Amino acid sequence: MNWKALVVVALVGWGAYQHFDQRAVHHGPGVLVEMSPVQQPAQQGAIVRGPYTIKPLASFEIAARVLSVEHYSMGREADLSPVDLALGWGRMSDSEVLRKIDITQGNRFYYWRVRDYPIPREEIENSSANMHMVPADADVRGTLKSVRPGQIVTIKGSLIEASVKDGWHWRSSLTRSDSGPGACELVYVTEIHVQ
Repeated sequence: MNWKALVVVALVGWGAYQHFDQRAVHHGPGVLVEMSPVQQPAQQGAIVRGPYTIKPLASFEIAARVLSVEHYSMGREADLSPVDLALGWGRMSDSEVLRKIDITQGNRFYYWRVRDYPIPREEIENSSANMHMVPADADVRGTLKSVRPGQIVTIKGSLIEASVKDGWHWRSSLTRSDSGPGACELVYVTEIHVQ
């Protein structure tokens, strides 16, 4: 076999691996996650990691269905947060509801579209969110990078504000009822479990 054929075989194999590694997990109808995210006053002080000062704004815990995953590799935000997870809970974890909602991600935003609302608009907005994940260590980073749509994740950590001495900063939303720019959660993830 010549080198060109080997390259083609390797590329096809890599594509197949990527397809199966990132394939969505499917579920039958019904709410998979009943509980809403839990937010409490912050319990710890600032953390310095490389050039970043990470200030916890609130402790945060969430169990949710992964609606979409987006990976980032370029820029300061990607250095801090390489993965965004669009997450849903309550009826936004129900396959019967989700099959009527078109969900996409890009440019650090989560987008949804419907032809006819399967549940009220306010419930869609209040029971789902795009969250920028900031891994606390290499193990958490590895787990975050392996998450697939449809999986159920349980995440513990903090909602944070990150800053650098040159004036750059990035601040988490502190409510689930907002939408648009500034509405995403910036989550410092200390623990993650995937089902």
